[in-house]
Amino acid sequence: MMGFCQGQLKIGFYSETCPEAESIVRGFVQDAVLSNPNMAAVLLRLHFHDCFVEGCDGSILIENGPNAEKHAFGHQGVGGFEVIERAKARLEDECGGVVSCADIVAMAARDAIALSNGPAYDVPTGRRDGEVSNVSLTDDMPDVSDSIQQLKTKFFLKGLSDKDLVLLSAAHSIGTTACFFMTKRLYNFFPGGGGSDPAINPSFLPELKSICPENGDVNVRLSIDHGSERTFDKQILKNIKDGFAVLESDSKLNDDIVTKSVIDSYLGFLNPILEPSFEADFVESIIKMGQIGVTTGLQGEIRRVCAAFN
Repeated sequence: MMGFCQGQLKIGFYSETCPEAESIVRGFVQDAVLSNPNMAAVLLRLHFHDCFVEGCDGSILIENGPNAEKHAFGHQGVGGFEVIERAKARLEDECGGVVSCADIVAMAARDAIALSNGPAYDVPTGRRDGEVSNVSLTDDMPDVSDSIQQLKTKFFLKGLSDKDLVLLSAAHSIGTTACFFMTKRLYNFFPGGGGSDPAINPSFLPELKSICPENGDVNVRLSIDHGSERTFDKQILKNIKDGFAVLESDSKLNDDIVTKSVIDSYLGFLNPILEPSFEADFVESIIKMGQIGVTTGLQGEIRRVCAAFN
């Protein structure tokens, strides 16, 4: 596996310069998930949000005032920064100036998936840290209220296919969301002149409304993958197909003939014997996502602290 390359990234990039790098990151992720099981989903989401703005360059970690990228509306609820920073501090002690914050984010996401009973995989490394972080660069972030065409376009512009859109949305297999993101879907859905999104299964609607009552606390959290919040699996796809999607953007995947056919391909009676493997295809998609706009070679920098440029 050591010779496997993805562009200018490669598996085992730190095997000589910092051989303990991956095990150090894994240790910090394990500790974080043991103390807070939801941290697995948080670290996976952090990787996605980092890659979708300026590429996978650690720019979301920067804290340089109110205009920092991390303060964008689309990044609300993103966390895990302290886990990355703790791992970085330990790596600086072990091999200073070698391991990038961007790679730590990618490795942490990989470890978070494995700790949630998801597929284990080798992540290509060699990213360097970006030198720009600005809230004005976050307009391309997918939003829960985007139409299916908007979602497909945003992914396409990042070099990701409709299949990647489905698979990466399935990362919602773990974690929670806030009622803040549900209010419109439950009580003021458009089009339709208000009321609830008709795509929600009628048997599921009372449960959602009981957790997120109208004019209730918008900070209350609920599982995104109904019935399978802590396990990384394809249950999220069955939920989407059956009208049990929590997020509007996930539900939209069942409205489009192409994305719906991708969902169906993983839910057939003979899957995965004669049909595609959800786990293998997800790994392919997240590795592909992890290469968006990477900074490598002599570009960028290796930050000493992840929250600040050198």
